[in-house]
Amino acid sequence: MKGSIVDVAGIRVGHAQDVRSRTGCTVVLMPERGVVCGVDVRGSAPGTRETDLLAPTAHVEVVHAILLAGGSAFGLDAASGVMRYLEERGVGYEVGPWRVPIVPGAVIFDLGVGDGSVRPDAAMGYAAAAAARAETFPEGSVGVGCGATAGKLAGLERAMRSGIGTASRRIGDVVVGAIAVANAIGSIYDPETHERIAGPRADDGTFLDERPLIEALLHSADLVPRAGANTTLAVIATNARLRKVDATKVAQMAHDGLARAVVPVHLTRDGDTIFACATGEVDAPLDLVGILATEAVAEAIACGVRAAN
Repeated sequence: MKGSIVDVAGIRVGHAQDVRSRTGCTVVLMPERGVVCGVDVRGSAPGTRETDLLAPTAHVEVVHAILLAGGSAFGLDAASGVMRYLEERGVGYEVGPWRVPIVPGAVIFDLGVGDGSVRPDAAMGYAAAAAARAETFPEGSVGVGCGATAGKLAGLERAMRSGIGTASRRIGDVVVGAIAVANAIGSIYDPETHERIAGPRADDGTFLDERPLIEALLHSADLVPRAGANTTLAVIATNARLRKVDATKVAQMAHDGLARAVVPVHLTRDGDTIFACATGEVDAPLDLVGILATEAVAEAIACGVRAAN
């Protein structure tokens, strides 16, 4: 089915990365008026920004961009560059004479795969926002996916490269798209064929059996990488008309997409986070949007792994 998050009218995506240092960021720009957004942070070790603002009880109703970045908590600095880009264009929440862009974000831990002293910063965030287009964009080891890895149950040295991917679903006039990056301790499976496409590798390049690795956790916690080192992030966009509470529910439902593609998932040291945005163009049943979002997220994860170099 494939497709892309930019199949939702008004959504733009841009990447910026430092390939040599294996880190980067990805920005999802919304229509200038802003869009309704919800979030579900399922991981116990997240690195996030402005997620409290997305609670259904919070006052601010719309967001103007979402940042996904490498660099662990350092990478959240890239959001200030996205804000500057939007402010220069008069985009943001109106507060007196000022426009304050609302830019939630989340990060993955990629400090251990390249030059950990190089992290996404304001300049990289600005560059990603400036590069955003409403057209087909690169997938795999680009943007936030530049340093992503998966299948770390046997340690990073036996893991595989992962990446960022996208997919969409359409029924009638309703469009739901997703972009996702898996930086997972677990293996990645194709949600349609159930084929394992990334995981811990043996010396001959075949996949290791995960069951003994999971059973080994009974005797040693050393196999589990440090807190926050394993995170899958996703952004969902739909042209459906949703309230903040509805968008939050879509984000919750879409975590089932992670469970279809990442095994194991939602561990105590994961930082799994999903944002769900709605441009409000068409009426659609909430359950339909949630079902399509779940499918799109699962496929986007697999696409990111398949496109990784």
